[in-house]
Formats: sequence, C-alpha cells, structure tokens
Amino acid sequence: MCCRVTLVSSMEFCLALDVGGTKLAAGMVSEDGHLVGEVHVPTPHDVGREELFAATTALLDQLLARFGDAGHRSVVACGVGCGGPMVGHGDTVSPLNIPAWRGFPLRERLESHTGVPVAVDNDAKALALGEGWVGTASGCRDFLAMVVSTGIGGGIVLDGHLLDGSAGNAGHIGHLMVEPDGRLCACGAYGCLEAEASGTAIAAITGAPPSEASVTVIERTGRLVGRAVASVANLLDLPLALVGGSVALGYGAPFFAAANAEVQKRARLEFSASTQVLPVGLGSSAPLVGAGAVGWRGIDRLTDRSSASIR
Repeated sequence: MCCRVTLVSSMEFCLALDVGGTKLAAGMVSEDGHLVGEVHVPTPHDVGREELFAATTALLDQLLARFGDAGHRSVVACGVGCGGPMVGHGDTVSPLNIPAWRGFPLRERLESHTGVPVAVDNDAKALALGEGWVGTASGCRDFLAMVVSTGIGGGIVLDGHLLDGSAGNAGHIGHLMVEPDGRLCACGAYGCLEAEASGTAIAAITGAPPSEASVTVIERTGRLVGRAVASVANLLDLPLALVGGSVALGYGAPFFAAANAEVQKRARLEFSASTQVLPVGLGSSAPLVGAGAVGWRGIDRLTDRSSASIR
C-alpha cells in the first residue's frame, strides 16, 4: 500500500503513528488510504516517559522534514495506533509492553506538538479500521482483526461499526483465556492468549527470539490464536478474522493452517463453522494505514470505500 507521491498544495494527509513494544513507526496517509513515506526506530526501553515521548516526536519531525513546508501545510490530523489498555479513548494510554507509559496523556501531548487534532486508539482496532477501509475486509460488515506481535490485540467490526467500549478498549482478544492453568500475563491473570502466544511469551517460553521458533512452536501459536478466534466467532457471529503483526506474518502458512484447523475444530455452530483466519491484506503497511484511518475517523472524514461503511 506504500507509494511515492509528490505532495502538492491540494493534497491533505493524516499523520499516522504506530506505537508498539518493538518499534515506533510514522507515515502520512491520504484520504483514499495511500501510505506516503515511512520512518521507524526501535522502541526505546529502560527510559522515562519523557524520553520516550521525545523519541516519538523526533520520529514525526523526521517524517515531516522529508516533505518540507508542503508536508506541514498538508497535514490536517494525526492518528495513533497504540497498545492498550487506555482511558477515555486515548486521553491516557498504559500499554502493557511499554512500562514507561502508565497513564500517559498521549493525545493531549501530541496535539500540543503537532498543532492538529489527534485521535488515539488501540493498535488492533486501528488495524480493523484500515482493513475494512482499503484492505481485505473492504465490503465486509462483520469481522475481527488481530495483531500478533510483541503483544496481542484485537478489533471487532460488527454490523459495520467498530466496537469501542466504554473507554475504547473493546476487542482485547489477547486477554481471552486459552490455557486455564497457563502462564502469568502482564495484566495479572493466568493463561491469557498474550501470555502464551505473543512474541514476548514465545521468547520467554523458548529462550530464543520468536523468529527462531521451531515448527512445533509455530503450530502451537497458531492453534492458540485459532482457539481464541473460535470463541469470538461463536459469541459474535463473525465469518472472518484477519491477522497481522510480525509474529503471525513471519510464521506464515504453517501458523495460518494451524489457526484454521483449530477454528474448524472449535467453531461448530452453523453460523461459525465457516469462519476463516486470513493474513491482513495490507501487509506491513497495515499498522500505519490503520493509524491513518483512526485520524480520519477522528475528524469524521474516513472515506467510505465500500458498501460497508465502518464508523
């Protein structure tokens, strides 16, 4: 989805920021869903909240510097996909994989820095928006989107509406229980999907980076994701689950085969028996396109690209 575009005065863009436990990424997303430019850095750890925020704003400034005055003039909003949980639809964020930010006022601080309206949402909810806008789920009114990476998150679109919840945290599939006697999760519970199948969990279990996982570990990861998807499909009557993130996309076909086999085993109701687990259509661009969609949604200008209007 990434393309090279020369900015002209008539173009308007949304700054897109993806805040993850492994990396920070920024780009600019047009009103028709094109990602223009991309910069990223490893997420700083063992730093304070202000140092982390400074690294975030430096990344945005680096991106804007590529486009000079035209870039600054063309930006009308900023959208952020960030790990959860959060309060007040992003008024403060407390991503479990970024200990430096506990109750951090990300939206207000970014608005002060950028000078444009800022919308913040969970990174997996952002993924759902992007995939429903210009990705594989375009035209689908009911689906689940997931990020399986450093952590695990989810976003749910039901009847064409992205589910938010009272504080913006709806869809946290990473904290469904998949192993009743499983490992302690960062959230404080035991046996959560995130505690068993995230990149962080895989590294802790195997003692090696997730990228070095054996076929056995890859297939187990897929099975656990499929187990969680089956529960959601049975609960909410969803025909489709789209999965992105470095772990899922890096593991590829064996992961998705195991996930689908588990869904077929556990989603046995007539309406859920055909639920499919597929990779995100936007690939590695999905997090930033999704963050851009959050920004456009925040100012009520998310383009309806299909018969399924996601709001």
